[in-house]
Amino acid sequence: MSTPIPEQLRATVRFLGKVLGDVIRAEDGEAVFNQIEETRQASVAFHREGTAAAAKAMAERLGALSLPDTVRFAHAFACFLQITNIAEDHIQRRQGRGGDARHDTLAGAIRTLAGEGVGREQVVELLQRALIAPVITAHPSEVRRKSVLDRAGAIASGLDAHDCAASDVERAAIERELMRQVSIFWRTRLLRSVKPGLKDEIENAVSYFERSFLPELPRLYAHWVEVLGGPKPLNSFLRLGSWVGGDRDGNPFVTAQVMRQATARQAGAALRTYLEAINALGAELSLSVRLAQVTPKLRALADAAHDRSEQRADEPYRQALTGVYARTAATYTRLTGEPPARPPAMDAAPYDSPDDLKADLETVLESLLAQHGSLFERGPLPDLIRAVDTFGFHLARLDLRQNSAVHGRTCAELLKVAGVCDDYEALDEAQRRTLLIAELSHGRPLRSPFATYSEETEREIEVLMAAAEAKRLCGKDVIRSYIVSNTQTVSDLLEVYLLLKEVGLFTPGDPPRTQIFAEPLFETIGDLRAAPQTLSEYLALPLIRRLVEPIGLQEVMIGYSDSNKDGSYLTSTWELYQTSRALGRVARGEGLRLQLFHGRGGAVGRGGGSSFDAILAQPGGTVNGRIRITEQGEVVANKYADPELAAQSLETLTAATVLASFRNEAASQVTEPHAKAMEALSQASFAAYRALVHETPGFVDYFYAATPITEIADLNIGSRPTSRQASRSIGGLRAIPWVFSWSQSRAMLPGWYGFGSAVESAGLDMNELTELYEAWPFFSSAIANMEMVLAKSDMAIAGRYAGLVEDRALADAIFGQIQAEWEKTCAAVLKITRQSALLDNNPDLAAAIRARLPYIDPLNHLQIELIRRRRRGDQDEAVREGIHLTINGVAAGLRNTG
Repeated sequence: MSTPIPEQLRATVRFLGKVLGDVIRAEDGEAVFNQIEETRQASVAFHREGTAAAAKAMAERLGALSLPDTVRFAHAFACFLQITNIAEDHIQRRQGRGGDARHDTLAGAIRTLAGEGVGREQVVELLQRALIAPVITAHPSEVRRKSVLDRAGAIASGLDAHDCAASDVERAAIERELMRQVSIFWRTRLLRSVKPGLKDEIENAVSYFERSFLPELPRLYAHWVEVLGGPKPLNSFLRLGSWVGGDRDGNPFVTAQVMRQATARQAGAALRTYLEAINALGAELSLSVRLAQVTPKLRALADAAHDRSEQRADEPYRQALTGVYARTAATYTRLTGEPPARPPAMDAAPYDSPDDLKADLETVLESLLAQHGSLFERGPLPDLIRAVDTFGFHLARLDLRQNSAVHGRTCAELLKVAGVCDDYEALDEAQRRTLLIAELSHGRPLRSPFATYSEETEREIEVLMAAAEAKRLCGKDVIRSYIVSNTQTVSDLLEVYLLLKEVGLFTPGDPPRTQIFAEPLFETIGDLRAAPQTLSEYLALPLIRRLVEPIGLQEVMIGYSDSNKDGSYLTSTWELYQTSRALGRVARGEGLRLQLFHGRGGAVGRGGGSSFDAILAQPGGTVNGRIRITEQGEVVANKYADPELAAQSLETLTAATVLASFRNEAASQVTEPHAKAMEALSQASFAAYRALVHETPGFVDYFYAATPITEIADLNIGSRPTSRQASRSIGGLRAIPWVFSWSQSRAMLPGWYGFGSAVESAGLDMNELTELYEAWPFFSSAIANMEMVLAKSDMAIAGRYAGLVEDRALADAIFGQIQAEWEKTCAAVLKITRQSALLDNNPDLAAAIRARLPYIDPLNHLQIELIRRRRRGDQDEAVREGIHLTINGVAAGLRNTG
């Protein structure tokens, strides 16, 4: 019988905690160790006993710390929480080694579907037309430095080795190495000393691509080929996307040069991987024509290499691969501007496209298969071919994104300077559409090389010129989508094509052609509700129909973060569900497939939670094998920093998409009673949330005082500004710092507020809601996410943050509302789920959260006191450092914070 997961976690945390304790004792002395350990034990005792005496003892101990001791203590507890994360990931890796027996694998999905009458052949057919794409962003909620992540990786490797130790001697050696790595980790600065620039963000993203995606995806595909069987070759349906270097919405630092750096860095990473693999294959395939036959195509490829080496004169595979290496090396130099680390044996022309490289590699493989049979069906050469097919020369498909308001201003200036329209922005929507469609019907450019334009217009055109250059160099797949933030009208999308026409990426004619497709992003509650009509009018335009018919689909992005900030977690979740259904109907009505792009964050307040459950909860007919999902902030490291966890995450994403594609229509289809109940809850939640956040006088002042929003803005975690506008308003604030701040204060308000009032005022029977929870995946997923947030929240701590508000009457009034709503929401969740305590039905998650609280809560206590000192004018740098260390530690403890 296997050991329960909570026990495994406790044992691993205890083991690593002892190693860290030994390091602290050895390097800082017994007194420092005792001070930290006694505080830790006091916090554990408080959580175990919950008595006033235990709470007083912990508060007194924390209050007695000097400022230097406070900073050291914050560093220590932040390290303890990082170690808890390492232990948790270790257990997850261990569980994942159960392989295809798990339900959240492709094999598990096939078994489940077989029981529902869906055959393996149908799954293969679905995957032939599928696209599953995690899209990496640079959204700033990752507080950990890359150096910290690297040390965590080294410790994780030591833990894995410790599991496999074959003898006491080997185990002792591994423990010494673990202690060395933990010692480095203990002395590694947790905080960034400077704000990361865009180059740093590009490097961070590519580090995940190199460490996890490039090696793991080909292995996954090889495994899936075995799982699926059958004669058909498996389509490379799982691909990688990125916004790093292409997302300009609210980030003026993303320029044409930054985009060039991103595409060159990605291309270099992919091609270096190919060069290493080709070189290794050349060393391996030493087959001689004296002992083995080759196909005519392989012979021709070998001859075309013009390899003059006498040593390889009778080795055609090596000759062919020498030529392939030379051409790939030339491609590397063309795309990066640098020579490869290992120079080729001869000069050669670069490949025009990744398809040409793939064709040459397939020539080598076909000869091996023809002459030596199935022995070569698996191995490094098929894996390399799969990598080239999946990653091309671009590695990750880069999306462009910009706000519609910027496009409007840019188009207005171009039209005015060209003498076409003096005041485009004064036109109504119908007039804008007419003008834009007319301009898109001919090839005359608007931009003149002799005219002078604003800095903004020049910057926008330069970025699009860089995009055109990237497509010429890296291939057609490097950029395919242009996301339009704040899409409200059809003209918002037509403006993109007008700008693309200026750089040759849109070509008028019969038929018109585009190399990049404009795609709407609907974010606020109002925009989501209007989205189906906007899309219907857009697709009804003959010009647009002719653009999208060749590909047969329309992608739409839906935003979780701003809709939540606009109208509550429950309303956002329901409106996204409703909008997805309606958009699917619009697309099907036009004879097109809908491809939804889900803009989810890490925290539940930004669409986070279990990706597997979220995909299964999608409305019927909206997945169909095609889905893109953003991976943001700390979630990127949590899922993809470790190659083994990355493979598990990608497998889970695939399994969920396959299951949802077949099960949505029947199992997840909303019934009229379900929809009626959810609509009543949503309206009541919306009203309660808006009444607090958008209609309560002084709420903005309360938020800025009762959360560490100001201190978070001072953190060195991202290149983007915290707010879209200079004004202090909820509307102008980005969703990430909004959610991050509430998480730090432990109120976690964006993940639950409004639900308790909704249940109370919607007039629904509690038994009906329980039935809804048990029967409908959408509702059960929403409740599960809310329950997790409530379990991580703490109103006692949130109340202490409210103590930072100088206006006591305002603080008491608003916190009183928050606390009352929290109590209502907890009570409602417990009744609906028929539990006596939160997470009774999920003991593993409950145990994981409980294990963290004795470390998180003291950090919150210290953070409050340090913020109070800072805001009263104490400019000691140690105070600032202490605040940032506590933010770092709390974020590590909560894991999904922004």
